[in-house]
Amino acid sequence: MNLLSAIFLVPLLAAVLIVPIPRTIRWGIRLVALMATFVSMVLGLALFVKFDAATAVNGFKFDYMTDWVSLPGIGLTIAYHVGVDGINLGLVVMGTIVAFAATCLSKEIDRFEKEYYILLLIMIGGILGAFVSLDIFFLYFFHELALVPTFIMIGIWGRGPDRNHATFKITLYLSLGALIALAGLVMLYLQSGLKTFDLVALTGHFQAHPMGEASQRLIFPLLMFGFGILVSLWPFHTWAPTGYAHAPTATAMLHAGVLKKFGLYGLLRIAIPMMPAGAAEWLGVLALLCLGNILYCGLVAMKQRDLNFLIGNSSVAHVGFIFLGIASLSLVGVTGAVVLMIAHGFLAALTFGLSGWLRQQTGTTEIAKFGGLLRQLPFVGTFLMIAMMAGCGLPGFGNFVGEFMVLFGSWQAYPVITGIAIWSALVIGGVYMLRAIRDVLHGQMDEQWKSLRDADVFRRVPVVILTVSLLLMGIFPRLLTDKIKPDVARIVASTKTGGMAKPTPSSPTKPVVNSHEVPKAHH
Repeated sequence: MNLLSAIFLVPLLAAVLIVPIPRTIRWGIRLVALMATFVSMVLGLALFVKFDAATAVNGFKFDYMTDWVSLPGIGLTIAYHVGVDGINLGLVVMGTIVAFAATCLSKEIDRFEKEYYILLLIMIGGILGAFVSLDIFFLYFFHELALVPTFIMIGIWGRGPDRNHATFKITLYLSLGALIALAGLVMLYLQSGLKTFDLVALTGHFQAHPMGEASQRLIFPLLMFGFGILVSLWPFHTWAPTGYAHAPTATAMLHAGVLKKFGLYGLLRIAIPMMPAGAAEWLGVLALLCLGNILYCGLVAMKQRDLNFLIGNSSVAHVGFIFLGIASLSLVGVTGAVVLMIAHGFLAALTFGLSGWLRQQTGTTEIAKFGGLLRQLPFVGTFLMIAMMAGCGLPGFGNFVGEFMVLFGSWQAYPVITGIAIWSALVIGGVYMLRAIRDVLHGQMDEQWKSLRDADVFRRVPVVILTVSLLLMGIFPRLLTDKIKPDVARIVASTKTGGMAKPTPSSPTKPVVNSHEVPKAHH
């Protein structure tokens, strides 16, 4: 089995294996889920170690393609096509790590556990499948496969009296965003005149035969706003803090940390390379809107008195920096955006994992009810402080590297917006994060929390893994940037030349079949 296929199929097969297990064997159900996500994480780390851009095919490594549906009558072919390059490599690895951490922290679920773990594994398989797919049909299919369990899990295992409202809100917003993006993808397919959804073929076609500028200016905003809604682009962002505040811990970790990056990935993989004229027309608007994420959501976070809502608004604010990096269309800015996508995934998972543990132990996330928890919970308190300091952009963490590169890369294109973003990050972000550290972890502790026990060893493992991942990115950023930069350079060059930049000799324009990795499709 192809390595990429195994990474997302293992969780899906585990979901099937859980079905015949009696619901009374709770330890067996949980063990299957843990083993599946652990294996997927090990495969993801092996993928990262083995990745070598110099041996890539069509710019991709571990490329595998075979026909899935072939309709000769209408000339349509849908191919199962997977592969990784510098753009999605880090997202896949980050996704496998967050998936394992989320599964470890799912012990809070005490009802309908069998159904919960089946949905969780389907969600994980869909997320990873979407990021490795190089066919638009499967890319969209796997994204929707991951979204459906998200809605169900918030509705059934969500927290708080408003969880039904949160379920309806996130369902309506994300369904709308997915439909708008689907309309743009269908129009893109029709413009190509090809009878395939393969991203490599479509990109090569639009390189040789650029789409008309009028069509680009029509289709690009559909993809920008469709994908943008999925990522919580301001002013279509309000579903995110509400949904995450009421979601089960693992669901919030996976969606905020990983699945939400799908829209950003779609912009980099599809919209910008295939429609450079549309990008030139609309990315200025994206830069202006991302200021709403950075400034407005930061100010909203300052007003929050609920820890989960504070983290949710902070997460949306950080996404604004990623949008800004993409809008800069500079090598440094876009590379920083990809780095920040990965770092944000680790940070969102870490903060929601810790706040979820506090909610489970105390029954609340109201900041006013906390205080002095660092003395009672030294492990959880220390790592919550570390996570919040990383959220402030403290040097030594991956978020600092990504944000620094984004601000440096966007300065020339958008000096005013970048200046406001710098002020927001240093002042607004610092205020609400440092104040939360003070109110939650320091000061006088309420008597009712003196019976709290710190996290056990099993819960400490995923917290340490996520924190170490952030530190590795911050201390050794070239582990990622050296892999990301060549593929970002091609995307940036495509906007200058009006088409996708010519690949290096190791990644020719026409598909090259490697007998060891890409078997011929059988008709």
